[in-house]
Amino acid sequence: MAVLNVLEYPDPALRVTASEVSEFGHALKKLVADMWETMYLSKGVGLAAPQVGKPVRLFVADWEGNRRVVVNPGIVEADGAERSDEGCLSFPGIYERVTRPAKIRIVYRDENGKRHDETAEGYLARVMSHETDHLDGKLLIDNLSALKRAFIRKKMGKKPRGR
Repeated sequence: MAVLNVLEYPDPALRVTASEVSEFGHALKKLVADMWETMYLSKGVGLAAPQVGKPVRLFVADWEGNRRVVVNPGIVEADGAERSDEGCLSFPGIYERVTRPAKIRIVYRDENGKRHDETAEGYLARVMSHETDHLDGKLLIDNLSALKRAFIRKKMGKKPRGR
């Protein structure tokens, strides 16, 4: 296993729409293992492949023992809304209140290609929604007001890019 470099905003690779995974072999399993190591070392609860420079539809998440490898996800239903603090490994030290669905139904494959269709609620729904956004090039900052986005860009010491 290897620790991967987590890309930080405004790296343009974070804005790429990830491609479907078609091969469920050794290379995918190695990437998954490296992502687990990186996520745990970074003290995260989720990590999407685009955050480590791999533009594929894959994320790992672990919330209170709900450990998931999620490949080619699709959120097919979303219910309710919850507003809560949210952070992101690509925005170190930034935590903002974001509204997410309270409950989602998500279909995906695991690292072996097995299909899953599950319902996630509460914080797990938040994590899975956040990581799915990464696969579409959508970032935490996109869920905030223009004023908050400007504040975060300044706080991170970066020039504005993207949306």
